Amino acid sequence: MLLHGIMSSIAEFYCRNLATEVIKGLSQKAAQGGTVTKAPIGYRNVGVRDEFGREVRTVEIDEERARLVRWAFQVFASGDWTTSQLHQELVARGLTTAASPRRPSRPIGKSSVHRMLTNPYYKGSVRYQGVTYAGVHEAIIPNEVWDQVQTVLGTHRSAADATQVHEHYLKGTVFCGQCGSRLLVCNAKSSQGTIYPYFVCASRHGGRGDCTRQAMLIEQVERLVERFYVKVQIDPETIEAVSAMIHARFDEMMAEGAAELADLASRRTQLGGEQQKLLQAHYAGAIPLDLLKREQDRITASLETIEHRITAHHGHYAAARENLDDSLKLLSNAADIYEHADDANRRLINQALFKAIYIDEDNDVRVGYRNPYDGLSLSGLHADALSWAAEAKKMGQVGTATKGGPLVASSHLTRLG
Repeated sequence: MLLHGIMSSIAEFYCRNLATEVIKGLSQKAAQGGTVTKAPIGYRNVGVRDEFGREVRTVEIDEERARLVRWAFQVFASGDWTTSQLHQELVARGLTTAASPRRPSRPIGKSSVHRMLTNPYYKGSVRYQGVTYAGVHEAIIPNEVWDQVQTVLGTHRSAADATQVHEHYLKGTVFCGQCGSRLLVCNAKSSQGTIYPYFVCASRHGGRGDCTRQAMLIEQVERLVERFYVKVQIDPETIEAVSAMIHARFDEMMAEGAAELADLASRRTQLGGEQQKLLQAHYAGAIPLDLLKREQDRITASLETIEHRITAHHGHYAAARENLDDSLKLLSNAADIYEHADDANRRLINQALFKAIYIDEDNDVRVGYRNPYDGLSLSGLHADALSWAAEAKKMGQVGTATKGGPLVASSHLTRLG
């Protein structure tokens, strides 16, 4: 028995040590950009011979399937598709899994579509044990398309876009003003067989809480939201003043940012050196994986912040100016655009402007704006902008701002980020 116990302990130690070495080897391979798991659909694992005749396992693009994967990312990034619709279309177009010795090729599953859309491997990254590394394989999806797909997926989750029995363009966006619960679509049928669609409070409908909000005809809620858009719309004079003031602030920020650009570049180089030393220490066994992950996350976050600030200095302000102009253009014609939009575009406009629309008991409408509309819709910002424009006009400096002038005094600009 004693010998058996000793041998069992030795075997257990051997197994643990072997597992540790395997994980260490896979971590090193991932850190070098290698693929440590089966290649996802659109790629395939292959063996090639090196100059010494040894077989080396690598990954190549499966062009037949990659063509459909690229199409899937492109159309889903438009925001016009759900994952269920995309799955049905991919199956119809013939997207199948790769055959293996144990399993034949078969149509892609619905859950596999969501995993595909959220897998950073397609944009050239390798993720292993929660750590993301730059891969050596060829990306088949551009970064901007992958990022847009993640945004669309987030929008679907936040707006409850899963296909249901009862659909409506306001569903997922309107909430009970009394308890804050989501408003659900319900159809009531009269004795004559006429169907009346209502919005009902989810809390009251499910018997949770003590909400007393009465059901509302959907048509009534539609009219309330349409009338609210008149309040959302901003008059041309205010739009012009807000635009001029914020553009002037952008000019100031670009001038002020030039001095810190050199410091940012130096800090970026320093962090890059820290990252290399960290990986070398991990390869040598001096740093465990959990510490590597924490430190890498910290360094990556710092590098992303620095890159963002450097990019902002060189070109981000141009995109910000364009976004500002587009946002103000929407606010200047919000009521007209919403009135003439179809249901699909009304849904998109609501999602772009609002986090939530609350319908109170007395049929008042309250909203939670999304960025940047939460700042651009502030009455305080409008007042500051009109005052700034009047002062600038008096000083003959329309479209510019001097340090210490009325522009700097506008505290509402901080709400715009």
